Amino acid sequence: MGLNGTSVTITDGGATVKSFHNEPYCYTPIMDQEPRTDPIDAVAALAEPTRRSLYELVAASDQPVGRDDAVSALGISRELAAFHLDRLVAAGLLTPEYRRRSGRTGPGAGRPAKLYRRADQGFEVSFPPRHYDRAAELMAIALRRVADGAGIEALARTAREAGAALGAEARRRIVEGTARLRSAPRLLEVLDDAGYEPHVEADGTVCLRNCPYGAVAIEHRDVTCGMNLAWAEGVVDGLGIEDIGVELAPEPGRCCVIFHGETERLTDAV
Repeated sequence: MGLNGTSVTITDGGATVKSFHNEPYCYTPIMDQEPRTDPIDAVAALAEPTRRSLYELVAASDQPVGRDDAVSALGISRELAAFHLDRLVAAGLLTPEYRRRSGRTGPGAGRPAKLYRRADQGFEVSFPPRHYDRAAELMAIALRRVADGAGIEALARTAREAGAALGAEARRRIVEGTARLRSAPRLLEVLDDAGYEPHVEADGTVCLRNCPYGAVAIEHRDVTCGMNLAWAEGVVDGLGIEDIGVELAPEPGRCCVIFHGETERLTDAV
């Protein structure tokens, strides 16, 4: 990146992009690109350290992130933040939206800010190719065809046992002092390690911002949600946490399972 008069010149992958300081916003040709869906390109976009940090910032946020937020969080220039954020959009990893954060409308309200949130689309890369989603699809169909719901019940029992074993192992590591973060919330740590991205609300409710089985859940929600619930109940039992309720509460954009309990219980229970 170099300075040239009133512009900042950014070179990325051999392509030169100019961003002019005397404009009300930073324009680059990247903004005009349609998002790519090639998984290799998407993963490769995260190889650049600043870009990956920006993606992690947006992914961890409950609200869309603006360029000024990125500047404050990473300590980079607004032009560089805009460039990398729009590269992530082009790669299909982020989705942009426009909003006036002040809430004002009409003349004098100002230009809507460009905000970013994580894209719903997921990407997987495997060499040689692997298609575990196809196997999961066939298994889900087979389980639903077992008479009298016996297949679904067997899956729930197995999921509960697996969750209980995982919770018990996490509890054992805490006791032996070998856990990654001894003082960290045990339940939240297990959920985060499993890819659920837990978030504690102000009232102590724990929502899961990601469903690791999202692709299968779309077509087989009864199978995956029941499995998730049983697994989560097993984890709570294995950790030995009392007074924490687990229930199904499907909402768009998150996993179907939520946990009820005081934040102190979730933080301090062994």
